Amino acid sequence: MNEDTRNLVTFGVIAALLILAYQTFVVGPQERKALLLHPAAASAGKTAGVAPTTAKPANAGAGALGATAARPSLSRQAALALSPRVTIDTPSLIGSVNLRGGRLDDLSLKGYHDEVSNTSPLVDLLRPEGAQDAYFAQTGWVGANAAGLPNAQSLWTVKAGGDLAPGHPLVLTYTAADGLVFTRTLAVDDKFMFTITDAVANPTGQAVTLAPYVSVQRDGLPEGLGKSGIVHEGAIGVLGEDSPRLRLSAYKAWKKKGELDWSSKGGWLGVTDKYWMTAFAPSQTAPIAAQARVTSDPASGLDIYQTSYVGQAITLAPGQETQVQNHLFAGAKTVPVLKGYSKALHIPRFDDAVDWGWLWFLTKPIFSLVEFFYTHTGNFGVAILLLTVVIRVVTFPLANRGYEMGVKMRRIQPELQALQKRHKDDPQALQKDMMALYQREKVNPVSGCVPTLFTIPLFYSLTKIFTVTIEMRHAPFFGWIHDLSARDPTTILNLFGLIPWDPSLTPLIGGVLGGMLHIGVWPLAYGLAIWLSQSMTPMTGVDPAQQAVMKFMPILFTFIMAQYSVGLLIYWTWSSLITILQQYVLMRRFKVDNPIDDFFHRFGAARAKAG
Repeated sequence: MNEDTRNLVTFGVIAALLILAYQTFVVGPQERKALLLHPAAASAGKTAGVAPTTAKPANAGAGALGATAARPSLSRQAALALSPRVTIDTPSLIGSVNLRGGRLDDLSLKGYHDEVSNTSPLVDLLRPEGAQDAYFAQTGWVGANAAGLPNAQSLWTVKAGGDLAPGHPLVLTYTAADGLVFTRTLAVDDKFMFTITDAVANPTGQAVTLAPYVSVQRDGLPEGLGKSGIVHEGAIGVLGEDSPRLRLSAYKAWKKKGELDWSSKGGWLGVTDKYWMTAFAPSQTAPIAAQARVTSDPASGLDIYQTSYVGQAITLAPGQETQVQNHLFAGAKTVPVLKGYSKALHIPRFDDAVDWGWLWFLTKPIFSLVEFFYTHTGNFGVAILLLTVVIRVVTFPLANRGYEMGVKMRRIQPELQALQKRHKDDPQALQKDMMALYQREKVNPVSGCVPTLFTIPLFYSLTKIFTVTIEMRHAPFFGWIHDLSARDPTTILNLFGLIPWDPSLTPLIGGVLGGMLHIGVWPLAYGLAIWLSQSMTPMTGVDPAQQAVMKFMPILFTFIMAQYSVGLLIYWTWSSLITILQQYVLMRRFKVDNPIDDFFHRFGAARAKAG
């Protein structure tokens, strides 16, 4: 590799490191400080602010959801007690249907906890209006010439069914002031999909025109909203007339735009978090007018984020009735489940609810491979190790060529040093003789950079996988690793748990000790592995300043990578060990000195001398 190429690579590496360092040591601590200064209230027993009025969906007209008076924020349980309810109990979900409004506003996920421990509270997805962080889903009808349409205050009656469970639908009914009879049938499967059928009968003596609507509403921003930009959170959907495409609007951009409108045939639309989503999907042949909008509630000061769509208007003559069906996904964004719904219900690109990133064409197949190995091993950590082997096998010819060039460069290093000494005052002659040496020895210095450049898209894709896929959340490995998506919980500051002291709780310096100085076992193993790999790579032609920078890289990378998920560290440590083995074999084959043999020679000599 010539000097210009090395300078370019060094500049790129240093620039990437500076960006990572800024994200890790500046943005990260600021986010943690903000969360400490403005924590979200717990779900029980705390009050803050005022509940906002209910927003109406796009083109809803009067009477769609109506408006509720602002009232003090209540605990979740207190808000639930304000309305009569029917229990929801499935293998995956637990909650209730609110008979006032006939809406879904109380839902927790059985298989997911706030913390790693199974004794920690279940993850709350939907929360009733009046409670802090209200978040709910609603279906209904809008119409200009219909009086007394059901709204948020309308009390529905149970017509059939008891608790809502798989195979046991719930049927609700409501009679409007003008005599229209509304029936709502809610069914749920054993995972996260509700099927909501809204029917209306017109026993009156005049025709009415109605249009079905759906709405997902969130009052305020979700707790712990990420600010790094690596995960999309906000409005999401796949919408369009002829060729539906993915529509994304993060909370900040969503608020800035205020309102977004789309016309679509089928598709889906909702609100997504990092791991969870609430989204409606109509019949895939139904034309809809979709909207995502943000309004501000003056009583509470909260921004109300709402996605909705309205179907085609239907005119009912006297004695006629009609019905529409919508599917509501409310749960965890597990890839197999999303793919299953996409296939069974023909929902387009439903697995794109997971934020695969702009390298989706690489991220998706890598995750599919991890998932395949998991189904056969039962451990995502082991699946990561197997993934590493597969990637190294696939990239072996390219990487081996690069490492072979590196070994050859190390072998001709004495000749290069001699040329540099001979032509120290004549750069042109040095360049000419170096090119001749490279040609004679069949060495291409640039090819030694290929393995390093290939790791850049891999790093991005793997970071995405460990950040956005819920399968990695709280997934254990072995020993002390109980969550592959989190940092290594051990730290050198308390001798990896031998000292009963939590550095992050230390007054004044706890933030620093618990953040940038939190170096666990896997970050140290990773740093040692890249140091050994680097020591087996020649630095011929690199000036002393660049060599000093390169030698500092393992230390810097140790601190930076310690802030990332331990699953990512496991991958890169194992990958580095395979690289070291590959380099060692090549160095032995070309009879080039290497630090591993040197260490054992010195160790053997020391033992012989001691004996």
